Amino acid sequence: MTKFNELNLNPKVLKAIEEAGYETPTPIQEGAIPPALEGRDVLGIAQTGTGKTASFTLPMITLLARGRARARMPRSLVLCPTRELAAQVAENFDTYAKNVKLTKALLIGGVSFKEQDALIDRGVDVLIATPGRLLDHFERGKLLLTGVQIMVVDEADRMLDMGFIPDIERIFSLTPFTRQTLFFSATMASEIERITDTFLSAPARIEVARQATASETIEQGVVMFKGGRRDREASAKRKVLRALIDAEGDACTNAIIFCNRKTDVDICAKSLKKYGYNAAAIHGDLDQSQRMKTLDGFRDGSLRLLVASDVAARGLDIPSVSHVFNFDVPGHAEDYVHRIGRTGRAGREGKAFTICSGRDEKALDAIEKLIQKDIPRIDNPVKEEPKPEKPKPEKKSKPSDTKKTERKKDKEPKKRDRREDAGPTIVGMGDHLPSFIALSFDERRAG
Repeated sequence: MTKFNELNLNPKVLKAIEEAGYETPTPIQEGAIPPALEGRDVLGIAQTGTGKTASFTLPMITLLARGRARARMPRSLVLCPTRELAAQVAENFDTYAKNVKLTKALLIGGVSFKEQDALIDRGVDVLIATPGRLLDHFERGKLLLTGVQIMVVDEADRMLDMGFIPDIERIFSLTPFTRQTLFFSATMASEIERITDTFLSAPARIEVARQATASETIEQGVVMFKGGRRDREASAKRKVLRALIDAEGDACTNAIIFCNRKTDVDICAKSLKKYGYNAAAIHGDLDQSQRMKTLDGFRDGSLRLLVASDVAARGLDIPSVSHVFNFDVPGHAEDYVHRIGRTGRAGREGKAFTICSGRDEKALDAIEKLIQKDIPRIDNPVKEEPKPEKPKPEKKSKPSDTKKTERKKDKEPKKRDRREDAGPTIVGMGDHLPSFIALSFDERRAG
Protein backbone atom coordinates (compact mmCIF):
# COMPACT_ATOMS: atom_id res chain seq x y z
CA MET A 1 0.00 0.00 0.00
CA THR A 2 1.37 3.39 -1.02
CA LYS A 3 2.30 5.91 1.68
CA PHE A 4 2.31 9.71 1.36
CA ASN A 5 6.09 9.75 1.74
CA GLU A 6 6.35 7.81 -1.53
CA LEU A 7 4.55 10.50 -3.58
CA ASN A 8 7.45 13.03 -3.92
CA LEU A 9 5.65 15.72 -1.93
CA ASN A 10 7.50 18.60 -0.30
CA PRO A 11 8.98 17.46 3.07
CA LYS A 12 7.23 20.37 4.80
CA VAL A 13 3.92 19.22 3.31
CA LEU A 14 4.61 15.64 4.46
CA LYS A 15 5.22 16.92 7.97
CA ALA A 16 1.84 18.70 7.96
CA ILE A 17 0.14 15.54 6.68
CA GLU A 18 1.72 13.51 9.46
CA GLU A 19 0.68 16.08 12.07
CA ALA A 20 -2.88 15.88 10.73
CA GLY A 21 -2.81 12.14 11.42
CA TYR A 22 -2.75 10.77 7.87
CA GLU A 23 -0.38 8.12 6.51
CA THR A 24 -2.06 6.45 3.55
CA PRO A 25 -3.56 8.31 0.56
CA THR A 26 -7.03 7.45 -0.73
CA PRO A 27 -7.29 5.97 -4.25
CA ILE A 28 -8.07 9.35 -5.86
CA GLN A 29 -5.12 10.94 -4.03
CA GLU A 30 -2.78 8.11 -5.01
CA GLY A 31 -3.85 8.41 -8.64
CA ALA A 32 -3.99 12.21 -9.00
CA ILE A 33 -0.99 13.49 -7.02
CA PRO A 34 1.87 11.99 -9.15
CA PRO A 35 0.70 13.35 -12.54
CA ALA A 36 -0.18 16.70 -10.90
CA LEU A 37 3.37 16.96 -9.53
CA GLU A 38 4.68 16.28 -13.05
CA GLY A 39 2.77 19.33 -14.29
CA ARG A 40 0.19 17.34 -16.26
CA ASP A 41 -3.51 18.17 -16.51
CA VAL A 42 -5.63 15.87 -14.35
CA LEU A 43 -9.24 14.73 -14.75
CA GLY A 44 -10.38 13.13 -11.49
CA ILE A 45 -13.70 11.30 -11.26
CA ALA A 46 -14.64 10.05 -7.81
CA GLN A 47 -17.68 9.93 -5.61
CA THR A 48 -18.18 12.34 -2.72
CA GLY A 49 -16.10 11.65 0.38
CA THR A 50 -13.08 10.10 -1.33
CA GLY A 51 -10.59 12.86 -0.52
CA LYS A 52 -10.61 14.88 -3.74
CA THR A 53 -9.67 18.13 -1.96
CA ALA A 54 -6.31 16.84 -0.72
CA SER A 55 -5.61 15.34 -4.14
CA PHE A 56 -5.20 18.86 -5.55
CA THR A 57 -4.17 20.91 -2.49
CA LEU A 58 -1.12 18.75 -1.69
CA PRO A 59 0.52 18.92 -5.15
CA MET A 60 -0.39 22.62 -5.48
CA ILE A 61 1.39 23.52 -2.23
CA THR A 62 4.44 21.52 -3.35
CA LEU A 63 4.52 23.20 -6.77
CA LEU A 64 3.92 26.71 -5.38
CA ALA A 65 6.40 26.42 -2.49
CA ARG A 66 8.98 28.29 -4.56
CA GLY A 67 8.07 31.61 -6.06
CA ARG A 68 6.45 34.85 -5.07
CA ALA A 69 3.03 36.31 -5.81
CA ARG A 70 2.54 39.68 -7.46
CA ALA A 71 -0.14 42.22 -6.57
CA ARG A 72 -3.54 41.46 -8.11
CA MET A 73 -2.07 38.49 -10.00
CA PRO A 74 -2.70 35.22 -8.14
CA ARG A 75 -0.42 32.30 -8.98
CA SER A 76 -3.16 29.69 -8.70
CA LEU A 77 -6.95 29.58 -8.74
CA VAL A 78 -9.42 27.16 -7.18
CA LEU A 79 -13.06 27.43 -8.27
CA CYS A 80 -15.78 25.99 -6.02
CA PRO A 81 -19.57 25.95 -6.53
CA THR A 82 -20.56 27.10 -3.01
CA ARG A 83 -19.28 29.35 -0.25
CA GLU A 84 -19.09 26.46 2.20
CA LEU A 85 -16.98 24.32 -0.10
CA ALA A 86 -14.67 27.26 -0.85
CA ALA A 87 -14.22 27.90 2.89
CA GLN A 88 -13.46 24.22 3.43
CA VAL A 89 -10.80 24.22 0.68
CA ALA A 90 -9.25 27.27 2.38
CA GLU A 91 -9.13 25.32 5.67
CA ASN A 92 -7.37 22.46 3.89
CA PHE A 93 -4.72 24.86 2.59
CA ASP A 94 -4.23 26.22 6.11
CA THR A 95 -3.76 22.67 7.42
CA TYR A 96 -1.32 21.41 4.79
CA ALA A 97 0.59 24.66 4.08
CA LYS A 98 1.24 25.66 7.69
CA ASN A 99 4.97 24.90 7.29
CA VAL A 100 5.24 26.68 3.93
CA LYS A 101 5.08 30.43 3.40
CA LEU A 102 2.15 30.75 1.02
CA THR A 103 -0.51 33.44 0.99
CA LYS A 104 -4.14 32.84 0.12
CA ALA A 105 -7.38 34.76 -0.34
CA LEU A 106 -10.98 33.56 -0.17
CA LEU A 107 -13.42 35.32 -2.52
CA ILE A 108 -16.99 34.44 -1.61
CA GLY A 109 -20.28 36.28 -1.26
CA GLY A 110 -21.44 37.60 2.09
CA VAL A 111 -18.05 39.25 2.77
CA SER A 112 -17.25 42.87 1.94
CA PHE A 113 -15.34 43.63 -1.26
CA LYS A 114 -13.04 46.00 0.63
CA GLU A 115 -11.49 43.24 2.78
CA GLN A 116 -11.04 40.97 -0.23
CA ASP A 117 -9.53 43.78 -2.33
CA ALA A 118 -6.93 44.41 0.35
CA LEU A 119 -5.80 40.76 0.26
CA ILE A 120 -5.60 40.70 -3.55
CA ASP A 121 -3.61 43.96 -3.61
CA ARG A 122 -0.92 42.41 -1.42
CA GLY A 123 -0.60 39.48 -3.83
CA VAL A 124 -1.73 35.90 -3.19
CA ASP A 125 -0.29 32.53 -4.10
CA VAL A 126 -3.62 30.74 -3.87
CA LEU A 127 -6.96 32.32 -4.76
CA ILE A 128 -10.03 30.30 -3.76
CA ALA A 129 -13.32 31.61 -5.11
CA THR A 130 -16.87 31.02 -6.25
CA PRO A 131 -17.34 31.93 -9.94
CA GLY A 132 -19.73 34.85 -9.43
CA ARG A 133 -17.63 36.68 -6.85
CA LEU A 134 -14.44 36.11 -8.86
CA LEU A 135 -15.96 37.72 -11.96
CA ASP A 136 -17.29 40.61 -9.85
CA HIS A 137 -13.73 41.42 -8.76
CA PHE A 138 -12.43 41.02 -12.32
CA GLU A 139 -15.05 43.35 -13.77
CA ARG A 140 -14.23 45.97 -11.12
CA GLY A 141 -10.64 45.93 -12.37
CA LYS A 142 -9.28 44.60 -9.08
CA LEU A 143 -7.97 41.28 -10.38
CA LEU A 144 -5.90 39.87 -13.24
CA LEU A 145 -5.80 36.17 -14.08
CA THR A 146 -2.90 36.28 -16.51
CA GLY A 147 -0.46 35.01 -13.88
CA VAL A 148 -2.39 31.83 -13.03
CA GLN A 149 -0.09 28.81 -13.28
CA ILE A 150 -2.45 26.19 -11.82
CA MET A 151 -6.24 26.22 -12.12
CA VAL A 152 -8.53 23.85 -10.24
CA VAL A 153 -12.22 23.25 -10.90
CA ASP A 154 -13.77 21.38 -7.98
CA GLU A 155 -17.19 19.67 -8.02
CA ALA A 156 -17.63 20.44 -11.72
CA ASP A 157 -20.93 18.58 -12.03
CA ARG A 158 -22.34 20.72 -9.23
CA MET A 159 -21.23 23.77 -11.20
CA LEU A 160 -23.28 22.42 -14.08
CA ASP A 161 -26.36 21.95 -11.89
CA MET A 162 -26.08 25.51 -10.57
CA GLY A 163 -25.73 27.05 -14.03
CA PHE A 164 -22.08 28.12 -13.65
CA ILE A 165 -20.75 26.53 -16.84
CA PRO A 166 -20.82 29.79 -18.90
CA ASP A 167 -18.92 31.52 -16.07
CA ILE A 168 -16.38 28.68 -15.95
CA GLU A 169 -15.79 28.92 -19.70
CA ARG A 170 -15.26 32.67 -19.42
CA ILE A 171 -12.80 32.27 -16.54
CA PHE A 172 -10.86 29.67 -18.51
CA SER A 173 -10.55 32.18 -21.35
CA LEU A 174 -9.07 34.77 -18.94
CA THR A 175 -6.25 32.47 -17.80
CA PRO A 176 -3.05 31.66 -19.74
CA PHE A 177 -3.16 28.83 -22.28
CA THR A 178 -0.06 27.38 -20.61
CA ARG A 179 -1.74 26.89 -17.24
CA GLN A 180 -2.00 23.44 -15.60
CA THR A 181 -5.62 22.35 -15.03
CA LEU A 182 -6.85 19.98 -12.32
CA PHE A 183 -10.48 19.13 -12.93
CA PHE A 184 -12.59 17.13 -10.46
CA SER A 185 -16.15 15.84 -10.66
CA ALA A 186 -18.29 13.11 -9.14
CA THR A 187 -20.06 12.39 -12.44
CA MET A 188 -19.34 13.06 -16.11
CA ALA A 189 -22.33 14.53 -17.89
CA SER A 190 -21.98 15.25 -21.61
CA GLU A 191 -21.61 18.98 -20.93
CA ILE A 192 -18.75 18.29 -18.50
CA GLU A 193 -17.02 16.13 -21.10
CA ARG A 194 -17.31 18.96 -23.62
CA ILE A 195 -15.58 21.34 -21.18
CA THR A 196 -12.76 18.90 -20.46
CA ASP A 197 -12.23 18.20 -24.15
CA THR A 198 -12.00 21.94 -24.80
CA PHE A 199 -9.83 23.16 -21.93
CA LEU A 200 -7.72 20.20 -20.77
CA SER A 201 -4.66 19.03 -22.65
CA ALA A 202 -4.05 15.26 -22.68
CA PRO A 203 -5.19 14.88 -19.06
CA ALA A 204 -4.33 11.97 -16.80
CA ARG A 205 -7.77 10.46 -16.15
CA ILE A 206 -8.26 8.95 -12.71
CA GLU A 207 -11.58 7.26 -12.06
CA VAL A 208 -11.71 5.43 -8.77
CA ALA A 209 -15.35 4.38 -8.66
CA ARG A 210 -18.16 3.67 -11.06
CA GLN A 211 -19.97 6.89 -11.84
CA ALA A 212 -22.86 7.75 -9.52
CA THR A 213 -22.52 4.80 -7.16
CA ALA A 214 -23.39 4.84 -3.48
CA SER A 215 -20.87 3.60 -0.94
CA GLU A 216 -21.34 -0.03 0.07
CA THR A 217 -20.95 0.97 3.72
CA ILE A 218 -24.28 2.85 3.66
CA GLU A 219 -27.43 0.99 4.68
CA GLN A 220 -30.35 2.40 2.68
CA GLY A 221 -34.09 2.27 3.16
CA VAL A 222 -37.22 3.98 1.84
CA VAL A 223 -40.61 4.53 3.45
CA MET A 224 -43.48 4.59 0.97
CA PHE A 225 -45.61 7.37 2.39
CA LYS A 226 -49.31 7.87 1.72
CA GLY A 227 -50.25 11.36 2.71
CA GLY A 228 -54.01 11.22 2.77
CA ARG A 229 -55.55 14.68 2.81
CA ARG A 230 -53.41 17.19 0.92
CA ASP A 231 -53.72 19.92 3.55
CA ARG A 232 -52.35 17.55 6.20
CA GLU A 233 -49.72 15.75 4.11
CA ALA A 234 -46.71 17.88 5.10
CA SER A 235 -47.54 17.60 8.79
CA ALA A 236 -47.98 13.81 8.51
CA LYS A 237 -44.67 13.57 6.64
CA ARG A 238 -42.85 15.44 9.42
CA LYS A 239 -44.35 12.97 11.88
CA VAL A 240 -42.85 10.10 9.87
CA LEU A 241 -39.46 11.87 9.95
CA ARG A 242 -39.58 12.21 13.73
CA ALA A 243 -40.55 8.56 14.09
CA LEU A 244 -37.60 7.49 11.88
CA ILE A 245 -35.19 9.54 14.01
CA ASP A 246 -36.67 8.14 17.23
CA ALA A 247 -36.49 4.56 15.92
CA GLU A 248 -32.71 4.91 15.46
CA GLY A 249 -32.31 6.04 19.07
CA ASP A 250 -28.75 6.61 20.32
CA ALA A 251 -27.35 5.13 17.07
CA CYS A 252 -28.31 8.42 15.42
CA THR A 253 -25.54 10.55 16.90
CA ASN A 254 -26.04 13.24 14.25
CA ALA A 255 -27.82 13.52 10.92
CA ILE A 256 -28.33 15.69 7.87
CA ILE A 257 -31.97 16.04 6.77
CA PHE A 258 -32.40 17.10 3.14
CA CYS A 259 -35.37 19.01 1.73
CA ASN A 260 -35.81 20.05 -1.89
CA ARG A 261 -37.02 23.60 -1.18
CA LYS A 262 -35.58 26.28 1.07
CA THR A 263 -39.01 27.03 2.54
CA ASP A 264 -39.38 23.39 3.57
CA VAL A 265 -35.91 23.49 5.16
CA ASP A 266 -37.04 26.31 7.45
CA ILE A 267 -40.41 24.72 8.23
CA CYS A 268 -38.88 21.32 8.95
CA ALA A 269 -36.20 22.78 11.25
CA LYS A 270 -38.75 24.85 13.18
CA SER A 271 -41.03 21.83 13.53
CA LEU A 272 -38.20 19.65 14.90
CA LYS A 273 -37.21 22.35 17.40
CA LYS A 274 -40.84 22.67 18.46
CA TYR A 275 -40.87 18.96 19.34
CA GLY A 276 -37.65 19.25 21.36
CA TYR A 277 -35.06 18.13 18.79
CA ASN A 278 -31.66 19.84 18.57
CA ALA A 279 -31.95 21.06 14.98
CA ALA A 280 -31.00 24.04 12.79
CA ALA A 281 -31.43 25.00 9.13
CA ILE A 282 -28.85 25.79 6.46
CA HIS A 283 -29.54 26.97 2.91
CA GLY A 284 -28.41 29.57 0.39
CA ASP A 285 -30.67 32.43 1.59
CA LEU A 286 -29.17 32.56 5.07
CA ASP A 287 -26.46 35.04 6.02
CA GLN A 288 -22.95 33.67 5.49
CA SER A 289 -21.93 34.13 9.13
CA GLN A 290 -25.05 32.29 10.26
CA ARG A 291 -24.37 29.42 7.85
CA MET A 292 -20.78 29.04 9.04
CA LYS A 293 -21.87 29.18 12.69
CA THR A 294 -24.43 26.42 12.05
CA LEU A 295 -21.86 24.25 10.25
CA ASP A 296 -19.33 24.76 13.03
CA GLY A 297 -21.93 23.66 15.57
CA PHE A 298 -22.67 20.53 13.55
CA ARG A 299 -18.96 19.73 13.21
CA ASP A 300 -18.19 20.13 16.91
CA GLY A 301 -21.22 18.10 17.99
CA SER A 302 -23.19 20.88 19.68
CA LEU A 303 -25.83 20.55 16.94
CA ARG A 304 -27.34 17.12 16.31
CA LEU A 305 -29.64 17.61 13.30
CA LEU A 306 -28.74 19.76 10.30
CA VAL A 307 -31.72 20.46 8.03
CA ALA A 308 -30.32 21.40 4.64
CA SER A 309 -30.97 22.14 1.01
CA ASP A 310 -28.62 20.67 -1.59
CA VAL A 311 -26.16 23.51 -0.96
CA ALA A 312 -24.80 21.30 1.86
CA ALA A 313 -25.07 18.02 -0.03
CA ARG A 314 -21.59 17.85 -1.41
CA GLY A 315 -18.01 18.59 -0.61
CA LEU A 316 -18.41 19.53 3.05
CA ASP A 317 -15.89 17.70 5.18
CA ILE A 318 -17.97 16.34 8.06
CA PRO A 319 -16.60 12.80 8.29
CA SER A 320 -18.62 11.39 11.16
CA VAL A 321 -22.26 11.83 10.07
CA SER A 322 -24.14 8.75 11.26
CA HIS A 323 -27.41 9.25 9.34
CA VAL A 324 -28.92 10.99 6.34
CA PHE A 325 -32.68 11.49 6.03
CA ASN A 326 -34.17 12.52 2.69
CA PHE A 327 -37.35 14.32 3.74
CA ASP A 328 -37.92 14.76 -0.01
CA VAL A 329 -36.84 12.50 -2.86
CA PRO A 330 -34.36 14.60 -4.88
CA GLY A 331 -35.46 15.62 -8.36
CA HIS A 332 -32.12 14.57 -9.91
CA ALA A 333 -31.00 11.00 -9.33
CA GLU A 334 -27.34 12.06 -9.02
CA ASP A 335 -28.23 14.28 -6.05
CA TYR A 336 -29.37 11.19 -4.14
CA VAL A 337 -25.85 9.75 -4.37
CA HIS A 338 -24.30 13.02 -3.24
CA ARG A 339 -26.76 13.41 -0.36
CA ILE A 340 -26.33 9.95 1.13
CA GLY A 341 -22.59 10.26 0.53
CA ARG A 342 -22.49 12.58 3.56
CA THR A 343 -22.61 9.42 5.72
CA GLY A 344 -20.54 6.24 5.51
CA ARG A 345 -17.38 8.25 4.76
CA ALA A 346 -13.79 7.04 5.10
CA GLY A 347 -14.88 3.43 5.54
CA ARG A 348 -17.35 4.17 8.32
CA GLU A 349 -20.83 2.66 8.34
CA GLY A 350 -23.82 4.91 7.83
CA LYS A 351 -27.57 4.84 7.28
CA ALA A 352 -29.71 6.73 4.78
CA PHE A 353 -33.51 6.80 4.87
CA THR A 354 -35.83 8.37 2.29
CA ILE A 355 -39.51 9.29 2.59
CA CYS A 356 -41.25 8.74 -0.76
CA SER A 357 -44.78 9.95 -1.43
CA GLY A 358 -46.88 8.78 -4.36
CA ARG A 359 -45.89 11.67 -6.63
CA ASP A 360 -42.17 10.90 -6.08
CA GLU A 361 -42.23 7.29 -7.27
CA LYS A 362 -40.88 8.14 -10.76
CA ALA A 363 -37.92 9.97 -9.20
CA LEU A 364 -37.29 6.97 -6.96
CA ASP A 365 -37.31 4.65 -10.00
CA ALA A 366 -34.69 6.89 -11.67
CA ILE A 367 -32.49 6.69 -8.56
CA GLU A 368 -32.68 2.89 -8.47
CA LYS A 369 -31.76 2.72 -12.16
CA LEU A 370 -28.78 5.01 -11.57
CA ILE A 371 -27.38 3.10 -8.58
CA GLN A 372 -28.32 -0.22 -10.25
CA LYS A 373 -30.00 -1.67 -7.18
CA ASP A 374 -33.38 -1.66 -5.47
CA ILE A 375 -33.57 0.34 -2.26
CA PRO A 376 -35.18 -1.83 0.46
CA ARG A 377 -38.69 -0.78 1.47
CA ILE A 378 -39.21 -0.37 5.19
CA ASP A 379 -42.42 -0.14 7.18
CA ASN A 380 -43.82 3.25 8.02
CA PRO A 381 -42.82 3.77 11.66
CA VAL A 382 -46.02 5.73 12.25
CA LYS A 383 -48.71 3.14 12.75
CA GLU A 384 -52.09 4.29 11.59
CA GLU A 385 -54.53 3.99 14.45
CA PRO A 386 -57.77 2.33 13.41
CA LYS A 387 -60.53 4.87 13.23
CA PRO A 388 -63.17 4.19 15.91
CA GLU A 389 -66.49 3.23 14.39
CA LYS A 390 -69.09 5.87 14.94
CA PRO A 391 -72.16 4.44 16.66
CA LYS A 392 -75.07 4.42 14.29
CA PRO A 393 -77.74 6.84 15.45
CA GLU A 394 -80.78 5.02 16.77
CA LYS A 395 -83.86 5.51 14.66
CA LYS A 396 -86.58 7.29 16.47
CA SER A 397 -89.35 4.90 17.15
CA LYS A 398 -92.04 5.48 14.60
CA PRO A 399 -95.58 4.37 15.04
CA SER A 400 -96.40 1.35 12.97
CA ASP A 401 -98.39 1.68 9.83
CA THR A 402 -101.17 -0.16 11.58
CA LYS A 403 -101.32 2.40 14.36
CA LYS A 404 -101.16 5.19 11.81
CA THR A 405 -104.03 3.68 10.01
CA GLU A 406 -105.92 3.22 13.22
CA ARG A 407 -105.40 6.87 14.20
CA LYS A 408 -106.50 7.93 10.76
CA LYS A 409 -109.57 5.82 11.00
CA ASP A 410 -110.35 7.24 14.42
CA LYS A 411 -110.29 10.76 13.02
CA GLU A 412 -112.36 9.96 9.95
CA PRO A 413 -116.15 9.80 10.37
CA LYS A 414 -117.54 6.37 9.87
CA LYS A 415 -119.06 5.87 6.45
CA ARG A 416 -122.56 4.55 6.35
CA ASP A 417 -123.12 1.43 4.39
CA ARG A 418 -125.60 2.80 1.91
CA ARG A 419 -126.77 -0.68 1.15
CA GLU A 420 -128.43 -0.96 4.59
CA ASP A 421 -131.32 1.45 3.63
CA ALA A 422 -131.29 1.14 -0.10
CA GLY A 423 -134.04 -1.47 -0.34
CA PRO A 424 -133.78 -4.34 -2.78
CA THR A 425 -130.62 -4.43 -4.77
CA ILE A 426 -131.05 -4.07 -8.48
CA VAL A 427 -128.22 -5.74 -10.28
CA GLY A 428 -126.54 -3.47 -12.75
CA MET A 429 -128.00 -0.22 -11.48
CA GLY A 430 -125.59 0.48 -8.62
CA ASP A 431 -126.36 2.60 -5.60
CA HIS A 432 -127.93 5.47 -7.59
CA LEU A 433 -131.25 3.76 -8.35
CA PRO A 434 -134.11 6.28 -8.57
CA SER A 435 -136.76 5.50 -5.99
CA PHE A 436 -139.62 5.25 -8.50
CA ILE A 437 -137.96 2.42 -10.34
CA ALA A 438 -137.96 0.40 -7.16
CA LEU A 439 -141.81 0.52 -7.07
CA SER A 440 -143.78 -2.38 -8.44
CA PHE A 441 -145.82 -1.96 -11.64
CA ASP A 442 -149.10 -1.87 -9.72
CA GLU A 443 -147.78 0.75 -7.26
CA ARG A 444 -146.64 2.98 -10.11
CA ARG A 445 -150.01 2.63 -11.90
CA ALA A 446 -151.89 3.38 -8.73
CA GLY A 447 -149.81 6.42 -8.03
